[in-house]
Amino acid sequence: MSVSLEAVGHRFAGGPWLFRGLTDMITEGEVVALVGPSGSGKSTLLSMISGWVTPAEGKIHLEARTRSSDNAPGSQPTLTIAWVFQNPHGVPGRSVLDHVALPFLAKGFASKDADVKARSLLSDFCLDQVADRPFKTLSGGEAQRMLLARALASHPDILLVDEPTAQLDQRTAAHVADTLTALRNRGLVVLIATHDPHVRDRCTRVIDLAAYASEEEVA
Repeated sequence: MSVSLEAVGHRFAGGPWLFRGLTDMITEGEVVALVGPSGSGKSTLLSMISGWVTPAEGKIHLEARTRSSDNAPGSQPTLTIAWVFQNPHGVPGRSVLDHVALPFLAKGFASKDADVKARSLLSDFCLDQVADRPFKTLSGGEAQRMLLARALASHPDILLVDEPTAQLDQRTAAHVADTLTALRNRGLVVLIATHDPHVRDRCTRVIDLAAYASEEEVA
C-alpha cells in the first residue's frame, strides 16, 4: 500500500498557490505528520488524497494492498480510505459500542460478532469502560479515540486524520497522539494534518508544506 505524490500543487479558481512541486512516497506502516501554517493546504491535500479534490497540477497515485477477498480470478485490489475529522461527531444517544460496531455490521457480520470485534477495538484504545455509554457523555479525548476506533473498524488502507488534538487539553492531547502513532503497527498509511508539536514529534516523519510554498507567495 502506498500514496505517491508527483509534483503536486494546488490553488483554487486562479487564486494564489497553496503549495507546488510536492513529490513524495508514503508507504504502508508510516505515520506521517502533515504540517505547515494555517492556509498552507494541509486539509486540502487530505481532500486530494481522498479523491474529493483534483490537484491543480501533478498526480496522486494510490496503490491498494491485495486483501483475501481479492484473490478470485480477475478481481482487482480494493482501496478503503477512512477520514477522522477535527470535530468529533456522532449520534448523541447511541452507545460507543454501536458506533464502532456499525462498520462491521455493514460488512455483513452478525450483531453478536460485530459487538465482539468492536469491543476488541475499543480495548485497543482504552475505551473498555465507556463502551456502553452514549456518545454525548464522552470527553473530547474519548470521542476522538472512539472515532479512530470506528475508522479502523472499516479496515482502511489509508487513514486521514485532520487536527486530532486541536480542541483537547494537553494531557488528553498527548494520549491521543500516542494512540495515533501506535497505528504504525497496523499495516496502513496514516497521514495526520496537525499544528501540534507533540503529534508531529511522535510520527515516523514529517511533510512540511511550508517548504513547498510557491515563490510568489513567499515574496
